[in-house]
Amino acid sequence: MGGTVTVDIARTFGALLIGGIIAATFSGVVTVQTFLYFKLYPDDKLGIKLLAFAVWLLDTSHTAFVSLTLWHLLITHFGNGPAIDHTPWSMAITIALTAILTFLVHCFFVYRIYKLSDGNCYIASFLGFLAFARLSFACLTTSYMIHLELLSEFVKRYTWAFTLGLALSSILDILITGFLCYLLKSKQKKHPSCMDRVLDSLMIYAFENGSLTCAATIVAMICWLIMPHNLIFMGLHFVISKFYANSLLATLNTRKKFYKNRLSAMQGTDLPQLGRTIRTLSDETACSTPTSKHFPDESPV
Repeated sequence: MGGTVTVDIARTFGALLIGGIIAATFSGVVTVQTFLYFKLYPDDKLGIKLLAFAVWLLDTSHTAFVSLTLWHLLITHFGNGPAIDHTPWSMAITIALTAILTFLVHCFFVYRIYKLSDGNCYIASFLGFLAFARLSFACLTTSYMIHLELLSEFVKRYTWAFTLGLALSSILDILITGFLCYLLKSKQKKHPSCMDRVLDSLMIYAFENGSLTCAATIVAMICWLIMPHNLIFMGLHFVISKFYANSLLATLNTRKKFYKNRLSAMQGTDLPQLGRTIRTLSDETACSTPTSKHFPDESPV
C-alpha cells in the first residue's frame, strides 16, 4: 500500500472532462457562426472566405483531438490514476492547433490595424512579430510534450516555453484591443458628430472581444503557474481556441449591423426601407460611401 499513488480526480480527469464539454459546446457555436457567415456574405473576397473556412477546420480538428484525449485518459486508462502524468500526443497537438488558430485571428486583426492606421507598417510588423513568436513557443511546447511524454518532466524542464506562449498571447490581445480603440477614437475626431454612436459601438465591440480572449488566456496561465501538476490549466486551454474562433467569426458576421448603423447616422434616420438595398450591395459597393475608407464592411471591428 506504500506505493499507492493518490490522484486528485476532480482537478485532473474532472478538469479535462469539464473543459472538453465546454469546448465542444463552443465548437458548435463556431459551426453555426461559420454557416451564417457563408449565408450572409456570399460575395466576400476569396481570402476572407478561406480564412473563415480555415478557422472552422482548425476548430473542428481541435475538438476532435480534445475528444481523443478524453477517450485516452478516461476510457482507455480508466481506473489507472498514475496515467494522468502521461501526456497523450493528442493533448499536445491541441496546443499547436490553438496556437495556429490564434495566429490567424491575430494576423487578421493586425491587418485591420494596418488599414486603420493608414498603412503604419511599424505597428503591424511589431504585432506580427509577437504573433509569430507566440506561435513558435506553442509549437515548441507541443514538440517537447510529445518527446517527453510525462507532464512532470515537462514541468521540470520546459515550463518557460508554455508560459511564454500564453503570456505573448495575452500581451497581443491587450495591444490589439488598445490600438483598435485608439485608432477608432482618433477617427472619431475627424468625422461628424453623427458618427459618434457608430464609432462608440465599434470601440465597445473591439474592447469586449479583446477582453474575453485575454481574460481566458490569463486565467489559464495563472492556473498553469500556480498548479502545474494538475490539469485545470489544460481544461481551460481547451476552451481558449473557441473564444478566438468565435471572436473572428462574430466580427465578420456583425458587419451588416454596423453598416446599417453607419447609414442611419449619415442619413439622420433609421432608414428601415434600405434593408433590401443593403442586402443587395456587394462589399465593394458598400465601401464607396464617404466614410468607407476607415470603416469598410470587412473591418474586424
